[in-house]
Amino acid sequence: MSKATLKERARYWFDNTMAKGTAALIGWLALVSLALIVVVSALTMWFAPDEALRHDGWPGVLWLSLMHALSPGKIAGDAGTAPFLAIMLGASLGGIFIVSILVGVLSTGLRAKIEELRKGRSRVIESGHTVILGWSEQLYTIVSELTRAHASQHGSVIAILADRDKPAMEDAIRAHVGDTGRTRLVCRTGRPTEPADLDLLSLSTARAIVVLSPETEDPDAHVVKTLLALAKRAGEHPPVVAAIASSRNMAAARLAGGPGVHLVDSDDIAARLIVQSSRQSGVSVVCMDLLNFDGGEIYLRRDPSLAGRTYGQALDAYATATVLGLRTPGGVMLNPPPDTVIGTSDEIVVLAQDDSLIRLANGTAPADERHIVPATAPAPAPERTLMLGWNGRAARIIRYLDGYVTPGSVLDVAGDHPGAGAGLADLRNLTVNVKECDGTDRYALESLGVGVYQHVIVLSDDRHDPRHADNRTLMTLLQLRDMQATLGEKYSIVSEMHDENNRALAEVTEADDIVISDTVIGLLLAQLAENPHLAEVFGYLFDSAGSEVYPRPVEDYVTTGGPVAFRTIVESALRRGETAIGYRVAAKSGEPPHYGVVLNPDRSRAVTFTAGDSVIVLAEC
Repeated sequence: MSKATLKERARYWFDNTMAKGTAALIGWLALVSLALIVVVSALTMWFAPDEALRHDGWPGVLWLSLMHALSPGKIAGDAGTAPFLAIMLGASLGGIFIVSILVGVLSTGLRAKIEELRKGRSRVIESGHTVILGWSEQLYTIVSELTRAHASQHGSVIAILADRDKPAMEDAIRAHVGDTGRTRLVCRTGRPTEPADLDLLSLSTARAIVVLSPETEDPDAHVVKTLLALAKRAGEHPPVVAAIASSRNMAAARLAGGPGVHLVDSDDIAARLIVQSSRQSGVSVVCMDLLNFDGGEIYLRRDPSLAGRTYGQALDAYATATVLGLRTPGGVMLNPPPDTVIGTSDEIVVLAQDDSLIRLANGTAPADERHIVPATAPAPAPERTLMLGWNGRAARIIRYLDGYVTPGSVLDVAGDHPGAGAGLADLRNLTVNVKECDGTDRYALESLGVGVYQHVIVLSDDRHDPRHADNRTLMTLLQLRDMQATLGEKYSIVSEMHDENNRALAEVTEADDIVISDTVIGLLLAQLAENPHLAEVFGYLFDSAGSEVYPRPVEDYVTTGGPVAFRTIVESALRRGETAIGYRVAAKSGEPPHYGVVLNPDRSRAVTFTAGDSVIVLAEC
């Protein structure tokens, strides 16, 4: 190869200089302008000395040349000799060339800067902010809940990093969430699995990090890789909350994230909610009310004055809060045995409107014995349950249901999913039958003889996208409700859906309960992001080994038709080994946002209950 010539080297140097961007171009224009001004001034001093003297010599000529270069229109006001006018004309023509290039350079540079800002690649300079990594439908729920939680705070920030266009993210959040009040949203485009992209979010000064399970074929692999990237980064490590779609990946995610990560098993929680809702209508609504920031919140409180008392006595300790359980050195216990003694280091788990409103009661009126209904234990009987549809969590739902029902119970699975009935070995109490059926076909549903079942579970078909799956579920619910009305049949209907916006449409079907799994998981992630210390409490609440939330018929606890104080309901539940935390009014079960659920009610306020209302308790199955 021949040796580079001097011209080639100069051109190569010039090309590299120009490639440095807008600043380099402006620098070259400044040099050209300076050269033009010097040349014009020198020519003026040489060819028009009289004019130069009239303009105060070199300083005046330099200034005059500068004005003609920057403002070519200034030549219109010039007067003098022909050489002077010709030189000034040249300066003006050169100025037109320079100014036009300068405008183009500035316009291009500004456009490039706006495009760079649009890409969302600048660093976030914040502290105490909440970071959300990834994108899914749960993000809207999390942002909405954190906005409510920070409604009274100034300067709260939520920073979002996802592999999406920044304006598209902002538009989507604005459309789904609306006004975020005092909470400011900062969106950045990047991959949460890349350390360089994570550095954009000032993670060391963040309050908490939420890792979302993306809507891809293998979402857990993405979450695990993100947890690894977070664990390997230098600096402070704030609490991390992550959602795992499949339970079999929990161990890998826990190992990747380390001890500072709180994992939410989406599959497991959704399955438990569906099973519990199928047996006690309204469980998912109560759980959503417990998890959101719109009403009461769960707090941990240490009161030395309660040390030495029993848990049963502590139920009357607070005037404006409801006791749920205890947090001892051995862990959290919700609804422990009534005779459990509170230790000096124990914390009380309470449900209250705000922590500033939690105060000890001066005294509590006794329960009204006239309204307490004696506890009865009906003999368990075999049940018949119909499951319409099949998806990836159906086998888990059936195993959990097997732990609740009595021996001899039957579950019929009806659907056209090729995997229906798979993975159901070693069931103890349930006999499972699989039938071919299109759940949206009225004649196919009627052929099943739905009236012989006590419970019907409608699952979302994971072979379809969430929107189409919800549409099919709505069709099935409408068919079932019309069959009930036409044939006079009585059975509970529990449905699984994806989109919270479809709940309003599903209310037309009058389904007993609708489990919006994505919404529940989003609410739980928001709670843990805001209060990581409650991870033990929620872990216990969604664990079948302990007490769970149950809405139960009010007539099993107190008399109906007359005013009854909630204190009387608390006492009635306590005699059954349960903790009453609220009630649900059946007449308001279709009214959002609480759907008739009242948690942490005024204990002294009398309420008249009717048949169909429910008492919400923490109890063993």
